Amino acid sequence: MTRATLAKLGRATTSRIAARRAAVSRTGRHAFSIPARPVPLQFISTRPFSTTLRLSMPSSFQGAKRADITMAQYHDLADEYLDTVLAKFEEKQDEQGEIDVEYSSGVMTVKIPKLGVYIVNKQPPNKQIWLSSPVSGPKRFDYVIYSDGQDQKQDSGMGDWVCIRDGEKLTDILSRETGVVLDDPSAVRG
Repeated sequence: MTRATLAKLGRATTSRIAARRAAVSRTGRHAFSIPARPVPLQFISTRPFSTTLRLSMPSSFQGAKRADITMAQYHDLADEYLDTVLAKFEEKQDEQGEIDVEYSSGVMTVKIPKLGVYIVNKQPPNKQIWLSSPVSGPKRFDYVIYSDGQDQKQDSGMGDWVCIRDGEKLTDILSRETGVVLDDPSAVRG
């Protein structure tokens, strides 16, 4: 911009400020515009990020709890799951040819031309699997033990990688978004 243009903008801004100050000094009130209709109130939760499983999960996971697993168990479960997912994506890659799958050091990158890039990786400090999806965004999944009906005995529940915030299974998200149907890798006993 030229100096003349900047000077004109400066005068216009200065004149608006001066007009508002004059209105305040005359009326004693600030000259702000008030909307013609009231803005509707929105409910804002006081606990938007609940750590209570009962509150944040759908009814099918109300009996669920994070599995208390050791680091070795975490690596075994996460590696088994990622190997299953990798095998299914490689099968799809062989069938279609347009999918690019890479897996290294616990990080899987899947490039699907019409969808985008999916990244599935292990997070050992948190004992989680993370997903970065171009469709649903980033999510974190904990290994969760849940009851499959009548077996309420200790250590008899089924396990799966579940997003604690919304109760969605990682398997379900990958199936819905990419079309890769997994052979229920969650059938591992917790």
